[in-house]
Amino acid sequence: MTAPTIDELSAGVGRLAAEALFDSLPAVAAGDLRGRWRGAEVPTGHPMDGLLEISGWYGKQFDDADHVHPLLFGRPGSLYPVNPKLIPIPLLGSIAPKLPKRPIPRSSAALRPLRTRRHRARLRSVEYRGTVSAAMIYDDLPIIDHFRRLRPDTLLGAMDLRNSPTPYFFTLTQD
Repeated sequence: MTAPTIDELSAGVGRLAAEALFDSLPAVAAGDLRGRWRGAEVPTGHPMDGLLEISGWYGKQFDDADHVHPLLFGRPGSLYPVNPKLIPIPLLGSIAPKLPKRPIPRSSAALRPLRTRRHRARLRSVEYRGTVSAAMIYDDLPIIDHFRRLRPDTLLGAMDLRNSPTPYFFTLTQD
């Protein structure tokens, strides 16, 4: 069976299909994640669907296992990390369905106070859904992003947010 393309996943899949795909994929080692990765949402009907797209999210940067920028915004050449602690992610998940589905300007002054130079997450091997694989653990939030290998340069991620009954899915493609 051929893995779906980023475009196919970005068009949306059912939650059960996304979970089955994630569970079928091989684990990835934390050391294989080094570098910058471009993100895309995988709409599944999760309350947070659309939130990253309209926020101007670019992706993630893994410098090493203990130094990760979990949220990059902007465009290549002018990317900047944002401190996720300053973003009310659980609250945004509850209001995301009500937000307009148009992107905010990527150079928005609204994000300027959220910028950081400090790394705000780390990588570890964690068991999730029966498989030990690389996972990104946020420093200040009850969130773990779990990763599986979709293609040689692409990961399928499942955000495990405390008190959320289902994961939020996204892809990462290595720059």
